[in-house]
Amino acid sequence: MSKVQRLRAARPRRLRGVLALDDLEPLARRHLPRPVFGYIRSGSETDFSMTDNRAAFADYGFVTRVLQDVSGRTLRTDILGESYDAPFGIAPMGMSALAAYRGDLELAAAASEANVPMIVSGSSLIRLEEIRAAAPKAWFQAYLPGDAGKIEALVDRVARAGFEVLVLTVDTPTRANRESNIRTGFTTPLKPGLRLAWDGICRPRWTVGTLARTLLLHGMPHFENSFAHRGAPIIARNVERDFSKRDHLNWTHFDAIRAQWKGRLLLKGVSSVEDAVSARARGADGVILSNHGGRQLDGTISPLRVLERSRDAVGDWPLMMDGGIRRGTDVMKALALGADFVFVGRPFLYAASLAGRAGVAYAIRILADEVERNMGLIGIRKPAEMNRDLLVRVC
Repeated sequence: MSKVQRLRAARPRRLRGVLALDDLEPLARRHLPRPVFGYIRSGSETDFSMTDNRAAFADYGFVTRVLQDVSGRTLRTDILGESYDAPFGIAPMGMSALAAYRGDLELAAAASEANVPMIVSGSSLIRLEEIRAAAPKAWFQAYLPGDAGKIEALVDRVARAGFEVLVLTVDTPTRANRESNIRTGFTTPLKPGLRLAWDGICRPRWTVGTLARTLLLHGMPHFENSFAHRGAPIIARNVERDFSKRDHLNWTHFDAIRAQWKGRLLLKGVSSVEDAVSARARGADGVILSNHGGRQLDGTISPLRVLERSRDAVGDWPLMMDGGIRRGTDVMKALALGADFVFVGRPFLYAASLAGRAGVAYAIRILADEVERNMGLIGIRKPAEMNRDLLVRVC
């Protein structure tokens, strides 16, 4: 029996009634201040890309096989030289510690206990060294600084911390137009004001359990992992400058990182077949097809829609994706279209905000149970057996 199957089945009290990952969002909406919830939930501009991430899965239906003896089902999945207890992991999410007390550590610890990978965000508020100590198999995702010297120093820091997988997010050459952040009152830098104060009064559990506890025990949060050194506090005016000047980054920067980094190197934020092919040719160890959860260029298609063509183009090479996965059936469809592994973001952070590590563990268990059940109903015994013959386009 895998670690993910041995996770304690009991729901945390705050998650009573939660039967699926989608049940977490309305609970988090009531728990979190409007600006913080809006930051997590929102996409960019019209939310077309975020909506399409979900809609794409409805284009496919399953062909099931019967009388296959699926009694020996296992979720065990191998990727990048490691064996995990499910074919999914936790996607990187910036500023998770605003939503949940020590949020990155809660996510990382739950992932480690379940033996699934968690990708640490470069815009997290907890030092990468501390997260790595809590989850030795965690991966690190970097937003590249604006000049070569800072890039080299950051990569050195990640290597010294002991990370073995470095994920370069490459779809942020400029800041996205996240209008809903403005409408809900979320800004970078974070600007305390009457709206946030009123939301805090209306949501005392978050105010006491996350905000006050963080300030009392750890002080004002800083962006800890954007550079080789500690970044600015979340209320500092120079935060926006720290996240700019990326529009000149190009493949020569990737080549330099590839020469420097001795571990596994992935690109995240790829949406074109041509870029996936270029990444393989230049020595990447895999790509994560992604449109940043619909948070960058509005109108970018769902990664699911380019998955099959990408697999045909890159052949037998690690190909992963994130975006819109909420059910075990979504995981199965992605695997059938060519993904080796998938990542899920927002629901796990909602679970952390509501019930900490236990909430994340329960959310992982929900998704793992769905995948295991679906494998039996489809007629396969392991994720690697999922293939295109078991899926048809229905619209």
